[in-house]
Amino acid sequence: MKDFLRIPEEFLRSLGEAALFFFSILAALPAALLRPRLVVQQLYMLGMLSLIIIAISGSFIGAVLALQGYRTLVQFGASSSLGVVVAFSVVRELGPVVTALLYAGRAGSALAAEIGLMKATDQLSSMEMMAVDPVKRVIAPRFLAGFIAMPLLAAIFSMMAIGAAGGHLIGVMWLGVDDGAYWSQIHESLRAHDVAESLLKSLVFGAAVNWIALYQGYHSAPTSEGVSRATTSTVVVSSLAVLALDFVLTAFMFR
Repeated sequence: MKDFLRIPEEFLRSLGEAALFFFSILAALPAALLRPRLVVQQLYMLGMLSLIIIAISGSFIGAVLALQGYRTLVQFGASSSLGVVVAFSVVRELGPVVTALLYAGRAGSALAAEIGLMKATDQLSSMEMMAVDPVKRVIAPRFLAGFIAMPLLAAIFSMMAIGAAGGHLIGVMWLGVDDGAYWSQIHESLRAHDVAESLLKSLVFGAAVNWIALYQGYHSAPTSEGVSRATTSTVVVSSLAVLALDFVLTAFMFR
């Protein structure tokens, strides 16, 4: 019975630690803004190095959506609406969600491993001994960079999925959908609030994934096994958090 009760107790304790860690990051963000060089460096590490996998994945997902959508629409004589189907699917849902999942697997795991190794090699403790706050110097710039990088990566994912390397390539150049109809339907149907909702999702996902990755790395055991567990937990917990947040945000937006 004691072991059974210990599970929710440990979960609540970890949740409280994570919340306090998040608030400490928010308090340290003004200090990160005073170090733009560190933020730009992390933007390159987290954003630019994730760009290739985001762009390629967006192209393939857009191509698959075009194939599946055309197969359904042609039965109702509505193949000219293919652009709308691809655009709505990507902008409203797949763009921010898939980007966040890919970001968690590539950049989130790297963040957790990097911070975990810094802790295992006593680099964070050395900063504290020199009166340097590691949250302000190490954690906050990485959080801010990831928060900025996520919506940019999601926008690139959506453009690749809808544009000439994804849905447009398959729908217009392969399946023969009219080029003008493809783009005009998107222009007439896609509204500013759709893009705003996608941006909001990307920002929330970016904050959640970076928070989880940095927390897992910062609180990992200072051993190789601890770093490995932190990296694995980052990918698993981030993926579940993204899917859960997507449901909550989508339900709120539809309401």
